[in-house]
Amino acid sequence: MNTNEHNFSPSKWRLYLVYAIAFALFSVAAGRLFYLTVLDKEFLQNQGEMRAVRTESIPATRGMILDRNGEPLAVSTPTWTVIANPKMLWGLDKDPENLSKPVGERLYPEKEIKRLADAMGVGSALLKERFEINRNKGFMYLKRQVPPPEAEVILDADIVGVSKIKEYKRFYPAGEVTAQVVGFTNIDDKGQEGIELAYEQALQGQPGKISYMKDLKGNIIRTLGQEVPEQAGENIELSIDMRLQYMAYRELKAVVTEQRASSASAVILDVRTGEILAMVNQPSFNPNDRSNLEPDELRNRAVIDLFEPGSTMKPFSVTAALRSGQYTTESTIDTNPGYLRFGRYTIRDFRNYGDIDLETLLVKSSNVGTSRIALSLPQDTIWNMFYELGVGSPVGLGFPGEATGKLPMHPKWHPSEIATLSYGYGLSLSTLQLAQAYMTLANHGYKVPVTLFKQDIPPQGDQVIPANIAQDVVHMLQAVVTKGSGKKAQIPGYNVAGKTGTVHKVGSGGYEYDQYISLFAGIAPATNPRLAMVVMVNDPKGRKYYGGEVSAPVFSRVMEGALTTLNIPPDRPEGLREVRLDNTNKASHRIVQGN
Repeated sequence: MNTNEHNFSPSKWRLYLVYAIAFALFSVAAGRLFYLTVLDKEFLQNQGEMRAVRTESIPATRGMILDRNGEPLAVSTPTWTVIANPKMLWGLDKDPENLSKPVGERLYPEKEIKRLADAMGVGSALLKERFEINRNKGFMYLKRQVPPPEAEVILDADIVGVSKIKEYKRFYPAGEVTAQVVGFTNIDDKGQEGIELAYEQALQGQPGKISYMKDLKGNIIRTLGQEVPEQAGENIELSIDMRLQYMAYRELKAVVTEQRASSASAVILDVRTGEILAMVNQPSFNPNDRSNLEPDELRNRAVIDLFEPGSTMKPFSVTAALRSGQYTTESTIDTNPGYLRFGRYTIRDFRNYGDIDLETLLVKSSNVGTSRIALSLPQDTIWNMFYELGVGSPVGLGFPGEATGKLPMHPKWHPSEIATLSYGYGLSLSTLQLAQAYMTLANHGYKVPVTLFKQDIPPQGDQVIPANIAQDVVHMLQAVVTKGSGKKAQIPGYNVAGKTGTVHKVGSGGYEYDQYISLFAGIAPATNPRLAMVVMVNDPKGRKYYGGEVSAPVFSRVMEGALTTLNIPPDRPEGLREVRLDNTNKASHRIVQGN
């Protein structure tokens, strides 16, 4: 028998062939496994993570807005927002994992939407329509910024693709009292008005990123780690003192109601630092509930609304006259016969005051006297004074919508234009700009920048009025309060300097002679000024409309509270004694009457 024939029998060949095929298949499988696990590992891992791993943004806590004493004016509170993945829900009909279940255990989109609607307390038809519109999207809001218990009710329904994310909701503890100053954010926590808008970049912070694995229903299985930590926004400390803000707001709201005025604003400034201690407006709104918000209520009128300041500018015309060297505190002005004519235009006083000094001019608020002073000076003298005080220039708060105002400049002035400018007509400014002018006068003529932020270091400014002249004018303005139209601005125990103003409003056809703006601008304590305040009431419709009757009493009540709150000592102690004695006499009288 042949040995070679025995070794290579057909059965042996078949066996070797099977071995060879098995080895080849094993080699292909091993090669493929090596390729997948080693060479193509990164690609496959990424593909797997795309289907199971999600990276979401971690919202950063928005910075707080605080008053000068650390009282919160705007804070962010954590809330839950319920979201859905419509694409995942509608994909149930084709999902292999879902179809592999027994028929009774399978999930169906319509049934899931119905259960979700029941959990949310909404109509299933409307909810289904929303899912239909977004069926090819992987993200949809269901309910935003809801309390945790409400979110848990929805999540307990265990609906495919429904989950929750953390968001922050802005809350304003002071409500309408600081609404126009602080502003508000939208539902995405982005600033829309006020400080919230102006300093959005600093307040918003930087969101972080986190990765985790989700199951079919969108539930988080495992957190994989925080890739980028979030950075909270910066806190902003304002110069506002909420104690003064509340007082000013309460009194302003009361006078608007009492006088049926269209609007009003008031500002209190720290004379030495330029800090805004209070800034209030009427009408206002509640930033925590904007369901009935009117656009007109959004305006920070103290910064945005412009008006002609009228007689409140006369002290600065007198200041310009003294600064020119042509006048002294002893100078007299002839106001006879009580009016001035420029063609068909006539400037009048309430009556003929004859020869008067500068103090009497302010006490009587003489238009004729102020005009004659202005006409006797070089034509740009009054304009330069107003300009240096900031009229016609932005205050520079960086506040949205801040008004510049108007200070007209003519190549050649007509005498009537110089005259009317001197007593506050033909120009326009805001409540804040007027307050800044009086602050400069109170600060011995030293003008510092106005700010809404707390100052730790005294600011640098400019000497725009010689100190002795500023003191002389402040002294004259004390007489306006003690003897003139500003009597209702008096404060027991304190000397007050100030000026009233009653201005005809400008309408489409010129000045409206039955519509007024009532003003009072004042300084206290007058002998050592610390605070300057302006009250502006727009279009009072009651029987009273003069600044001394409408705005001066508001100044008195608010300023008295501010001086007491800030522990500023009285500069007229005998005034307090007079009040005590008067109150004692009244009490004795009541006792006698009672007997």
